[in-house]
Amino acid sequence: MRALSVLWILLGALMLAGCAKKPTTVPEGAGSTAEQSGTAAGQGEGQIGEGRELPGASGSPTGGPAGVAHIIYFDFDRSDIRPEYASLITSHAKYLAGASAVKIRLEGHTDERGSREYNIALAERRAQAVRRALMLQGAQDTQLTTVSYGEERPAVAGSDEAAYEKNRRVELVYGR
Repeated sequence: MRALSVLWILLGALMLAGCAKKPTTVPEGAGSTAEQSGTAAGQGEGQIGEGRELPGASGSPTGGPAGVAHIIYFDFDRSDIRPEYASLITSHAKYLAGASAVKIRLEGHTDERGSREYNIALAERRAQAVRRALMLQGAQDTQLTTVSYGEERPAVAGSDEAAYEKNRRVELVYGR
């Protein structure tokens, strides 16, 4: 009987050790100056809202059609593309259709509300919505990859609607 109790305790401990934990966030006002200015690329490591170079990324929104934004924002808990982004999608799709060697990564993001699993799924739906829209207008499947970051890489630190609006997005990253 004692061996069975010990077994249950060990099993419980293993299950608890494997549970995911939410990352801690930086309190408002404690971020870097790069975070406050919005020009964080390449300044420091791992700060919330801070841009960082990703493996194979171009490191900046260079590439793609000149003068066209590289971020599509979404409404709360939605993955449909708002009509105001139709011309942005068209511009990127035409650029990709005319340059078959160019690759683009569609990075889906959410705000911090909701569970980690839900946010990963929502960010994936957002990235896939942008992917479908680009393909419908001429981009090739081989040019597009999607990544879902969920709430893990916020563009703006904070827990208010202004921060949430900037974090619900898909970023179009040229290069591979």
